[in-house]
Amino acid sequence: MSKRPNVRAEAAKCLLQVLDKGLSLSDVLPKAQSRVDEKDTALLQEICFGVLRFFPSYDNITNQLLSKKLKGKQRVFHHLIIVGLYQLDKMRVPEHAAVAETVQAVIALKAPGLKGLVNACLRKYTREKIELESSLNNPVCQWSHPSWFIKRVQTAYPDNWQQVLDQNLARSPMWLRVHTNNVSVEHFIDALSAANIGFEQPLLSQTAILLEKPTPVEKLPGFEQGWFTVQDGAAQHAALLLEPKNNETILDACTAPGGKACHILDLATCHLYAADIDENRLARVEQNLARLGADATLICGNLSDDDVLAEMPMFDRILLDAPCSATGVIRRHPDIKWLRRNEDIEQLANLQKQILDKLWQKLNVGGTLLYATCSILPDENKQQMTRFLKENPNASLNSINENETIDDPGWQILPGEHNMDGFFYCRISKQG
Repeated sequence: MSKRPNVRAEAAKCLLQVLDKGLSLSDVLPKAQSRVDEKDTALLQEICFGVLRFFPSYDNITNQLLSKKLKGKQRVFHHLIIVGLYQLDKMRVPEHAAVAETVQAVIALKAPGLKGLVNACLRKYTREKIELESSLNNPVCQWSHPSWFIKRVQTAYPDNWQQVLDQNLARSPMWLRVHTNNVSVEHFIDALSAANIGFEQPLLSQTAILLEKPTPVEKLPGFEQGWFTVQDGAAQHAALLLEPKNNETILDACTAPGGKACHILDLATCHLYAADIDENRLARVEQNLARLGADATLICGNLSDDDVLAEMPMFDRILLDAPCSATGVIRRHPDIKWLRRNEDIEQLANLQKQILDKLWQKLNVGGTLLYATCSILPDENKQQMTRFLKENPNASLNSINENETIDDPGWQILPGEHNMDGFFYCRISKQG
């Protein structure tokens, strides 16, 4: 039987792919987890997530520890040293084990000649930790976010920007939504209690369940039977705010992975079209619908393309969960901080405008469009909707909150608010 890959070596390779090559952690981590022993998958995730949360500090310290930078094929060992630093700094791994296991990973990465270098760096860190950390006095290391993003958050939220950045460094909670077409809320929470799984119901909607600690779905009651969907509390507001009615024709635009589509079908017996540009992500929507016993018309295509839109009917309601910077879900996807660039925001805002303008033409008079993003940046949210309302006289604000105006439309949820992800909603109606 072949020896399973070393967890620390796999973590270093994942970090190299994300931080140096710009790949998404959600693409590279599952592949790495499939290679290690099942008992080590959680450890691999913990190391990758932890390093990405606090990367600038560990990167800075590693540069101090090395007499010359590691480049080319040796670059993976820069990330391996960081893997060692994270274990020594934040994990409950005994010091000798963290160092020994990380040094062992050098052999797995086929460069035994670098064992001494990695060992020396980690030993020096254990001796000089306070001194090394004293030099981390720049904002990027202090707040563990890129400087462009810190500036944007400071501008948008002058009174509580620190809180937003702090929340982005927190671990993400696990929310469930009970699929009431398949089980009653009472039966499901009884099953959770019987399985000794701690939970609360902190939102107005009783179908929203917040677990005390994240739990693998297969260990929760009724997963295969379609009793619930894993869906953040903020995202669970989408279908509720859309207010679907029986027999309506509804579009869930940018639908993947399908949690909101399933929720719409739980609330109303309607003709649902679920559209996404990505064929692979649409396959996940199909799987989720099948598990929950729900049915929708799936469409793969670009929603700013007239030919794609021409194939669709007119809609009574449209949920547009627009492509965005995902800056509201950084605690769930810490690689977003290092993959996004400042110039992406303007490009995304232009794409959102394009899709919004096109889909508005597909909405019936008297219909409702709910615009949503998992962003916290005004360019993609309030400013986007203010522009739209001013440019379209037949669009009126269908307020979610009492204090909304055209110049300050929508509902912005910030990360950590009621333990939810950062999210934005704005509801508008089409006049004759």
